[in-house]
Amino acid sequence: MNEQQLIEGCRKGERRAQKELYDTYSRKMMGVCLRYVNDRETARDLLQDGFVKVFTNMDTYTGSGSFEGWMRKIFVNCALEYLRKSDVLREATDLDSTAELAYPDSSVISEMSVAELMGLVKALPAGFRTVFNLFAIEGYSHKEISEMLRITESTSRSQYTRAKQMLQRKINALYER
Repeated sequence: MNEQQLIEGCRKGERRAQKELYDTYSRKMMGVCLRYVNDRETARDLLQDGFVKVFTNMDTYTGSGSFEGWMRKIFVNCALEYLRKSDVLREATDLDSTAELAYPDSSVISEMSVAELMGLVKALPAGFRTVFNLFAIEGYSHKEISEMLRITESTSRSQYTRAKQMLQRKINALYER
């Protein structure tokens, strides 16, 4: 089945189409879930919740834009719902209340593989990781992130800056050995 046939089959509630859609996209969407939570079991739960939402909201996909992008947004929102309930940003500080943050040198990043870099991102504290993923990987603005996470824009910027600094320290530590 091609993508359009899968979509139509899922809209009709056909189990075969749902299974094929799941088989086609589950690895990618699991990757999205794992970027936001470190626990594999929680990521699996988010994956299942995301697919339930995909199947129940299939009629809202209008066909404008990529289907995978539409699905990705659902999975990101599932992860964010979980993180909001877990209150991952409760210790976040506002940029206005912190000292000036310097931008570190990032020249060694070009020597790393994507898997190594994503492993370091995964090791960030949940609040830093969430904002980093939303801004640097998903492409949301700090204004959009602030609305999604119910934080201020300056807190989003602060979390992102601190995430970058922490990543740089971890990268430098790897390459100093």
